[in-house]
Amino acid sequence: MMKVINKVASLNILFWMMKIVATTLGETLGDFISMTLNLGYTVGIAITVLFFLISISVQLNVKRYIPFIYWIVIIATTTLGTEISDYIDRTLKAGYLLGSLILASGLVLTLLLWYKKYKNLEVYPIFGINKEIYYWVAILFSNSLGTAFGDFLSDNLGFSYWVGAVITGAVVLVVVLLHYFTKINRIVLFWIAFIFTRPFGATFGDFLTKSIAKGGLNLGTLNASLVSLVLIVIMIIISYRNQNEKLKY
Repeated sequence: MMKVINKVASLNILFWMMKIVATTLGETLGDFISMTLNLGYTVGIAITVLFFLISISVQLNVKRYIPFIYWIVIIATTTLGTEISDYIDRTLKAGYLLGSLILASGLVLTLLLWYKKYKNLEVYPIFGINKEIYYWVAILFSNSLGTAFGDFLSDNLGFSYWVGAVITGAVVLVVVLLHYFTKINRIVLFWIAFIFTRPFGATFGDFLTKSIAKGGLNLGTLNASLVSLVLIVIMIIISYRNQNEKLKY
């Protein structure tokens, strides 16, 4: 029955690989909209809000987990998260530190309300539209927070994007080790990993878009978005095959 009514992806290595690539795509796509197209952060956030609302409406109305739709929503949250973080910092002039605190507060409040209603914070399986809404709001805050924190490392602390990658990658590695070798609450570890894979994935986006002089491939935001899109499509196909294999048994 779980295979039929569950609405979200199961947690495995493929999930985290797809999360990182989706993050990269969200980062480069967000920058393409606001900076490369020179539409500005206000117009950019309006476009990405529309993208998010359309994709989340489809996701909430399907009856089971469909990899393509689910990961489109994840991409929408990472793209919108990029725009929200940049809007708070550059348009509202709040800065990444204050922005991170605001977004962290939003995430904590969402999780508290979620727990108050359901007495748990289980992220798999998810079924029932009300619980799924909590899930997606928490994910949106997490991706926005991850963006703001990554930018805080580079802009406020002056770390290069490679140093930022090492820091966030180290956090993710520690979370993995804690998952396998301790009894720390798995839900807490999930949300920590979800937040920190955001700046880690964004670093790959920087690697694709930055100039060769800065250690990047100088692909630009459009080409980098296309590369990430191809990778995520390949992984979605693999996800479909894995899902079909499970349904046979």
